[in-house]
Amino acid sequence: MQKQNLSPLIVALDVPKGAQALKIVDELSGQIDIFKVGLQLFSSEGPDIIEDIIRRKKKVFVDLKLCDIPNTVSSALENLIKPGVEFLTVHGLGGHEMLASAAGTLAHFREQDAQITAKILCVTVLTSLDDHDLKEVGIDHSAAGEVLHLARLARECGIEGVVASPEEVPILRQQLGQDLMIVTPGVRMESDEVGDQKRVATPAQAMSDGANFIVMGRSLLSQKKPADAARKILESLSQALS
Repeated sequence: MQKQNLSPLIVALDVPKGAQALKIVDELSGQIDIFKVGLQLFSSEGPDIIEDIIRRKKKVFVDLKLCDIPNTVSSALENLIKPGVEFLTVHGLGGHEMLASAAGTLAHFREQDAQITAKILCVTVLTSLDDHDLKEVGIDHSAAGEVLHLARLARECGIEGVVASPEEVPILRQQLGQDLMIVTPGVRMESDEVGDQKRVATPAQAMSDGANFIVMGRSLLSQKKPADAARKILESLSQALS
């Protein structure tokens, strides 16, 4: 597995307004290095929220799951790739040309600026979907089969990592090796309800199975003291990895 100096716990800023998001960043600043900006927050605050987080000396995971014609996706990435952005997502169903174009765009920016550390992640199958849901939209693979298929495609196109549920982490490691970056949502405390997620695991289980990073949002932020909860989760991750 790839070595890293960043905290393996990414916090999803699943809140509607920038002020709420920045309050969370400040509260968790001592434990968390990377904060995820998704569609909800980005649609409210736009690119400014990314800059606000970077100014606080934190990394940003820009999770917009870009999926469009190759030129449109590459143009969007040009506006998002900058120092301080650690991850950006494109969707695997955009196909080979789109994925390759995205990888090429990132490579160009890295050549131009040594401060850019961003990695593109290929979103495979949302954690809210299961085998039945995939059949409804015409995909014959199981969820695990589709994740593996899209991950292989992403690697062929020069994409360094994937977003996949905890259930697929072991097979991705087995089939694609230790160099693949795996970022895992669908992570919940043992006592949590799964909500709208269908393929989930605890933080320690996801990391011990081979994830590089785990993403937690509502499960963590709903705790009475999120900073204390984050500290305990990180301790459990350290134990799982050792």
